[in-house]
Amino acid sequence: MAADAQGVPRVILLFGGTSETAPLADMLAGAGYEVLVSIATPIELAIGRHSRVRRRIGRLDAAGMVDLIQTEQVRAVVDAAHPYAEQLHAIVARACQTARVRLLRYRRPSVPVPDRKGIQWAVDHATAAALACRPGSRVLLTIGSRNIAPYVRAAVENQADVFARVLPESDSLDACRMVGLSLAQVIGMRGPFSREDNLNLLHQLRIDVLVTKESGIAGGFKEKIEAALERKCRVVIIQRPVESGAAECRSFEEIVEALQD
Repeated sequence: MAADAQGVPRVILLFGGTSETAPLADMLAGAGYEVLVSIATPIELAIGRHSRVRRRIGRLDAAGMVDLIQTEQVRAVVDAAHPYAEQLHAIVARACQTARVRLLRYRRPSVPVPDRKGIQWAVDHATAAALACRPGSRVLLTIGSRNIAPYVRAAVENQADVFARVLPESDSLDACRMVGLSLAQVIGMRGPFSREDNLNLLHQLRIDVLVTKESGIAGGFKEKIEAALERKCRVVIIQRPVESGAAECRSFEEIVEALQD
């Protein structure tokens, strides 16, 4: 186990699950830390190639995180989970406070959004569903699989058609089925998606409303917006949650520098 000159373990617990996990883990390992990457489910995810990077799989509550932090003698926690993973961010913050370890949160850079007619912002999924699912609309959801129910309800009420692009994982597909989407309404695909990929899907499904999260460059947000504008779709964007309670870093280099302070 990597340790400093005083023999104190240099273990970083990294909560990942996105395309940024591997490069961040490798950078931390290259800076001399042992990196334990924690992901909730056994998805296909690169975690880095450095010999000091390893992974664990499985969901954790706050108590489980505290136990893991203590067992692994974690020096600091880096929360680089998806920007919209509100529940996980809150649990990680609570666990770090209980275990009295340092917490750094990676804030994925935002992408400027054109000031165009037809682009609307929503504070939550209920608001987004009301904006998107107008009578006769054909709506493509690119928001993951956890918050589809409000859109299905709004679509039924307003006689709109809803489609969801989700990861081709059993959990995601089951979530879609549980809220009433048929197989024809679910597109199981794994990104990254180019502008052309998005445009082809919008055209194939005759979509006129795209619902997305402001997930930054790593989340393919720019390519989705470009495709929707070319297709002349309305776009409904769910705002990022307000983050608090942790030191925020806007680059991998900033995280490494903060850990070395």
